[in-house]
Amino acid sequence: MSDSKYDNHNSFYPVFLTALVAFGQDVPSGPHGCTEGSCYPATGNLLIGRAVNLTASSTCGLDGPEHYCIVSHLQSDKCFKCNSQHRYDPYHHRNSHWIENVIYLMDSNGDHTWWQSVNGLCACVLCTYSTFRPAAMIIERSADFGRTWRPYRYFAHNCTKIFPNIPANGLHHINDVICEERYSDIEPSTNGEVIYKVLDPAIHVRDPYSLDIQELLRITNLRINFTKLNTLGDDLLDRRSDVLQKYYYAIYELVVRGSCFCYGHASECAPVPGVNIRESGMIHGRCVCKHNTEGLNCERCRDFHNDLPWRPAEADNPHTCRECNCNSHSNQCHFDMAVYLATGNVSGGVCDDCQHNTMGRNCETCKPFYYKDPLKDIRDPRVCIACDCDPVGSLEGGVCDSHTDPDMGMITGQCRCKVNVKGMRCDDCKEGYYGLSQNDPLGCQPCNCDPRGIIMMGAPCDQISGDCSCKRYVTGRYCNQCLPEYWGLSNDLAGCRPCDCDFGGAMNNRCMMDNGQCDCRRHLIGRQCSEVQPGYFCAPLDYYKYEAEDATGHSPSDTALPVERTPSHMVTWTGPGFARVKDGAGLVFTIDNIPYAMEYDIMIRYEPEVLSMCSFCFPRYIQMPRPFCFEPSNRYVVAIRFQRHGNNAAQKYNSKLLKPLLSPQLVLIPKYTELPGFQGNDAEAEHRQEEMVRYMCLDSFMITPMPALAEMCSKLICSISSIIHDGALPCQCDPQGSLSGECERVGGQCRCKPNVMGRRCDQCAPGTYGFGVNGCTACECHPDGSVSHQCDPVTGQCQCKPGATGRQCSDCQPGQWGFPNCSPCQCNGHTDHCDSRTGECIGCRDYTAGHFCERCVEGFFGNPVLGSGEHCRPCPCPGNPGTDHFNGISCQADHTSNQIICNCQQGYTGSRCDQCAPGYFGNPEQLGGQCRPCQCNDNIDTEDPESCDRSTGQCLKCTHHTVGQSCDQCQHGYYGNALVQDCRRCTCVTAGTIHSACSDGECHCDQQTGACPCRENVSGHNCDQCSPNHWNYGQEQGCEPCGCDPHHALGTHCNMFTGQCHCRSGFGGKQCTECEQFHWGDPRVQCQECNCHPLGSEMAQCDRITGACECREGAAGKRCDECARGYTGDFPKCVQCHPCFQLWDDVVCQIKRDLEHIQFTVEKILESGVTPGADDKRIKELERKLRQVQDLISTEDSDRIHQLIGQTPKNTNSFCFLTDQFEKVKRYYRESAKAEEKCNASVSGPSSPVEQSKETRGITENLLDAGKDKLLKAVAAQNRSLNELHQKAHDLDKKVHHLNHKVCGGHSSAGANGSCPDSRCGGAGCRDDQGNRVCGGEGCNGTVSTSLTALKHARNVTDSLNSAHEELQGVLQDLVTLTQDVKNQAMTSLERAQKKKDHFENSNKKLKDFIKKIKDFLTGVL
Repeated sequence: MSDSKYDNHNSFYPVFLTALVAFGQDVPSGPHGCTEGSCYPATGNLLIGRAVNLTASSTCGLDGPEHYCIVSHLQSDKCFKCNSQHRYDPYHHRNSHWIENVIYLMDSNGDHTWWQSVNGLCACVLCTYSTFRPAAMIIERSADFGRTWRPYRYFAHNCTKIFPNIPANGLHHINDVICEERYSDIEPSTNGEVIYKVLDPAIHVRDPYSLDIQELLRITNLRINFTKLNTLGDDLLDRRSDVLQKYYYAIYELVVRGSCFCYGHASECAPVPGVNIRESGMIHGRCVCKHNTEGLNCERCRDFHNDLPWRPAEADNPHTCRECNCNSHSNQCHFDMAVYLATGNVSGGVCDDCQHNTMGRNCETCKPFYYKDPLKDIRDPRVCIACDCDPVGSLEGGVCDSHTDPDMGMITGQCRCKVNVKGMRCDDCKEGYYGLSQNDPLGCQPCNCDPRGIIMMGAPCDQISGDCSCKRYVTGRYCNQCLPEYWGLSNDLAGCRPCDCDFGGAMNNRCMMDNGQCDCRRHLIGRQCSEVQPGYFCAPLDYYKYEAEDATGHSPSDTALPVERTPSHMVTWTGPGFARVKDGAGLVFTIDNIPYAMEYDIMIRYEPEVLSMCSFCFPRYIQMPRPFCFEPSNRYVVAIRFQRHGNNAAQKYNSKLLKPLLSPQLVLIPKYTELPGFQGNDAEAEHRQEEMVRYMCLDSFMITPMPALAEMCSKLICSISSIIHDGALPCQCDPQGSLSGECERVGGQCRCKPNVMGRRCDQCAPGTYGFGVNGCTACECHPDGSVSHQCDPVTGQCQCKPGATGRQCSDCQPGQWGFPNCSPCQCNGHTDHCDSRTGECIGCRDYTAGHFCERCVEGFFGNPVLGSGEHCRPCPCPGNPGTDHFNGISCQADHTSNQIICNCQQGYTGSRCDQCAPGYFGNPEQLGGQCRPCQCNDNIDTEDPESCDRSTGQCLKCTHHTVGQSCDQCQHGYYGNALVQDCRRCTCVTAGTIHSACSDGECHCDQQTGACPCRENVSGHNCDQCSPNHWNYGQEQGCEPCGCDPHHALGTHCNMFTGQCHCRSGFGGKQCTECEQFHWGDPRVQCQECNCHPLGSEMAQCDRITGACECREGAAGKRCDECARGYTGDFPKCVQCHPCFQLWDDVVCQIKRDLEHIQFTVEKILESGVTPGADDKRIKELERKLRQVQDLISTEDSDRIHQLIGQTPKNTNSFCFLTDQFEKVKRYYRESAKAEEKCNASVSGPSSPVEQSKETRGITENLLDAGKDKLLKAVAAQNRSLNELHQKAHDLDKKVHHLNHKVCGGHSSAGANGSCPDSRCGGAGCRDDQGNRVCGGEGCNGTVSTSLTALKHARNVTDSLNSAHEELQGVLQDLVTLTQDVKNQAMTSLERAQKKKDHFENSNKKLKDFIKKIKDFLTGVL
């Protein structure tokens, strides 16, 4: 065919279609190549080299030559032949029009080539279209090799009619599917082009490398669907073949520009393996991948480059696949999304098949039973070392920490020790434990040492025996006991403290271990038994004293000599007085109260009769030269003779000392050095003896008067007394003479009352008398009237001198006074007696009184002085004294007026006391008449003469706001008790008190209680508050009821002034009949809280009826706590959905609108019976034309008939179409109504599947979100564990095989029956014919054979050891016998040494006594 032929070939419409399908804008690689971002191969015509992949559903001339024609061809030849039985050949088959002809526009000779369909394709459905070019076509794509198709673009001359559901209003988004009309016009009739670009330049693409754009460009198949021909309309009237030969599809050239799809990871393409076509300009299909990717489309990462997830490259991020880090222990890995998420999107590579005993995601840790060598790099093949754990103290079969991790408490190489075991190898007990044992699940036993009693806290006990290391004074296996004589186990350095029991107060030096309490003697208390029980005392060293007054045998002429006690004279005696003993006299003392058998020093105390300044310069005692042994329960008589003797010098000395002796006293001083605690040579005994000397404890009792004892002396003496008396002595204080039952701790001196003496306070002191509950009273004998200061100890009568009298000898004789210069009494002859000291007359007669009886008594008047000639007369007031008509107290004579003036009693007045005073009433002028107080309850002024009537006593002027005849009531407006002057003003509040009770701003109240009369529903003592459950105080009618809702209020009360009730939560209003703020609902049923989410709602208050909150943009739900339609994410982080959601939402909404339109149309048809658009005018027009056709048929006008037929099919078809469509619409309406009911039932309502599904989906999503990371981690961990277990099983198999060689000397290859014919040494699973296990044997070098040999040798050695043991037992028996002999000899020697020691101590004692006697002898001589 020539070019001119095709240029004028009107019915042959060559179409040029350009489709860009892979970055259709020819996006080149960036200037950086592929290093810093995405890169893409150059584009070209994808059809070149792919002719074999082109197919057409219709091609002319395939079954034989076919004729086709063209319209408006200028040449005479209008029809041609198509023969496509053979492939196109420019020389032999020029009429062939296969689909492959569209690849090139021209052949090698420059002639046009094209593809052409059969004639009249689908003419029956195109009868109504009158366009030259194709009326409609669709370009479709597939991304799954033709399994599914999606449209790219629709083309039609009238999109609304041909594709009514496809938008034709222009492109808004890059992925919009629209219908386009510009390529379906009739012009041009030839060489017309259809150009489609996947990425329309008119739409701005923000990110041409996004996944959405790549998804739009990635295709595997392209299909052009011609759906409608353009015709001239003659095919509608004539369906003959010569007419239809003009109508067919034909394409000159089809260009599909694109490139291989590489996700931005390649800049060039290479031939696909297996495809040998190498046509010039061909775009190959295999990507030459960069960024460590591989695959036909670079769709995955290269091996060992899976540390990051594979992603398509982006403009500024190539998303290069990163090499896995396996630390040179593996060359295989895979990507794990769970690991990637767990690392915060940092790394997801997991190494496979780790070598060199490593494991982990990066082969970074050692396998179990291996640990990392801290001195080697992790990449070193020998970095993992086998664990070396002690099987006795380790757990888990000897596994150790593979690496060091302070957070997890891991130390590389550290074995997993039992609870009480430590050490890298678990071969030592922990501090505080002992006895490492394999059978002990804890490894070691606790020492159980008492921490208070051990020396070292770090290693409290021996790790083998478990014996605790005790402190100095602690004992016991667990160091939990104190040694004897110690107590108080504590954290002190020594552990326990000494008991330090008082050597005298305690039975011994042992005490309770917990509190240190010693075992005390009687009546001794305190922890150390060093304190005396109240009411008891310790005897002093001179406790046993015998007074000369109680002795016998002295001369009859030497009577007791009382000694006067003067303030300047110091009391130095202990008895009631002194007994004078002259030279040569003797005394006999009886001793029968010895408490303790021991030696006592005998000492004589004395008092010289004449004291001088030098009397205190010399000792006033004599001690016998040697002690004497006294025993209890015996009676001793000691006779002492006092006589001067010796040479002149001695007599001269004694003359100064031994004047006549007064009251000698015999004292027994115990020889305390013989008592326990002072005996022996131990340090404590010597120390006590030294303290007795240092503090002059014994010497203090030799001095008169005795000085105060030092504290140390008191302690030691109390201990001595406790031993002698086996405890403390009772005070026995006399209850009459002592102030209390307690006495001094040492000495037992009771606290005496005044003038009482004696240790027990049981006798009066000299110069006192009357021993009793108040003590003794001083005699106080007058020195001028008494012979001495002493008095009778019972009566207290002093011995008076002549002329003196009285107990104290301090009074004159009767009728005299002024002792000691007595004179007669001066009493004006009215008495004979007067006071002996003051001379005041006593017992005045004749109605006289006064010091000298010089005046009259009350009620009398006159001058009773001796010599005046007058006497005392009674006062006339008005009667005489002593009568019931005497109202005065006294009287006096007024010599001026010569009247008697009376001094009246209370209540009387007048010169004769014959009138009642103000405040009194009566008839005093009458005989027996009296004035009595007015009974006005102290509510009158008694100084006012008019306060009450003097005759009747009626109250006239009441005070203190009282009224009444007796002033016994409160005034109006006052209340209270008038009898006690307690009338108070009423305090009624006028706003709450009834009007009738108030006037001039003052209100009256109850005169007794003060309660005010309140208005209705007003209460309170002062009417100052509303009654309970009322309000509106201060109103004329009183208070109003609160009216609080009984169900919605907390109670029936309300605010007194506002009436506001106290509402329950959720309710409001004055009476709680409304919902409170931020609540909604019917208060009669229930008020609910709005709970509008603060982040999703515009305000906190919701609709008070529906409870719906006003939501912000992006929020939805009743409480605005959900993401709105078109938003995604977890509230409140709602993110607007991708724009595609809006497109789909628009489509759904358009479908909804269309359905609503159909429903509306159907309803109109059902209402009127008329189809919209098919009105009566059109029907009448159709009837008119039908009648015309009938007339023409009758006239046989064929031309006119064809003309009408050409005009009517459209209307006829429309009518028929409307009729059919009406029936269909009615049927579809019924189906739609039923579907609507089902849809509403399944979609609407809380129990609908959609709602349930939505709720279930929400719960599921929450659960998935909550457990997603955990699940992914768990799956990753389980996968890793399975891989490790698989590797362990493989390694274990190798180890078992190796162990078979080591243990049995052979390998295990057991058959089905357990026999191992190829291994005579046996192994794991090997058995003999009898079923016994086979392992080792003769000739085998395994450990079993070695063990058997060793066992045999061990048995031989055991026999030898048993023989040696028997021989050793005989030797040990001989050693025991020999040891016993040596022990007996040692005990004998010890007994001899003890006897020698006792003999030496006795000799030493005798020597000391001898030396002392010599010393005493020498002292006596001097």
